[in-house]
This record gives sequence, structure tokens and C-alpha cells, in this order.
Amino acid sequence: MGGSDLENINPTVYEKAKEREALPTDDDNDFEEEFDTREIFDLIRDINDPEHPLSLEELHVVGEDKVYVDDKLNRVEIQFTPTIPHCSMATLIGLAIRVRLLRALPPRFKVDVSITPGTHASEHAINKQLADKERIAAALENSHLLDVVNQCLITRKF
Repeated sequence: MGGSDLENINPTVYEKAKEREALPTDDDNDFEEEFDTREIFDLIRDINDPEHPLSLEELHVVGEDKVYVDDKLNRVEIQFTPTIPHCSMATLIGLAIRVRLLRALPPRFKVDVSITPGTHASEHAINKQLADKERIAAALENSHLLDVVNQCLITRKF
């Protein structure tokens, strides 16, 4: 987008967390490890913001402290925080997070994505959209919207 089209022209940019250190069991296909919050965070931290050449982690839209995993109950919950309270990209960001997790996690997981309470003016309406499986499926059938989501999911070299 052009500079004048941005809602948040000068977002605060934060330092990224260090990469997770490899464990000896990471390459052992016979070792079945539970999913943890850091592993899930690593899946979503590099999603691209739709308006800026920055990751969701760099904008503090996602953080490890807002990732909840219960491997035994097959649940993953993510809360994300838009950079401004009227962010028009919040639904798209939530959709990109959901798609990344649905593509990366085993199908046994139920994935819930929502806005951090109190951080967006339309929080309830957006959370309702993000929780509606039919709306998500319909959105992903829209080829233009799917292209935009896929652009958010392409790993950039910053």
C-alpha cells in the first residue's frame, strides 16, 4: 500500500525473540514430543503484516504470552493485538494466523484465534467472524482473499 493509505503510518517496532535452540530429539522421528507454546509461537511469529514490511512479532501483534496449548485436549488458542484500536486489517490478520496453524498442525487440533480483550473497537464482531467455520471456508474460497492471506504467510528475509 502507498504511504498515505496506511492506518498506522509509524508503528512501534519491537525486537524479535531469539530463535529456539535445537534439541537432540528434534530430528528423532521415533520421539513423539508434545506441542508447546513456543513451537506454536514459532509458527505464527513471522507472518507478515498486511500493511508493513514487518512481521506480526516485530509489531507485537502476536507474542508467546498470548499462545495457549493443551496438547492432550488437542486445543490451540491464540490471542492477537492489533497495533491500533480501529485496525481494518484485524480480520485478515486473524485469518492468516488461523490458516498458518491449520496448515501446519495435525488435524486433531481445534484452533481458536481471537483479538486480545479490550484492544480493538470491533473485537466482538471480529471474534465472531474468526470463530465461524463457514465464514472462514467461504473466505478461503475467494481467490483474491486467499492470495492476500498467502502473501502474509510467505517468509520474508528482513
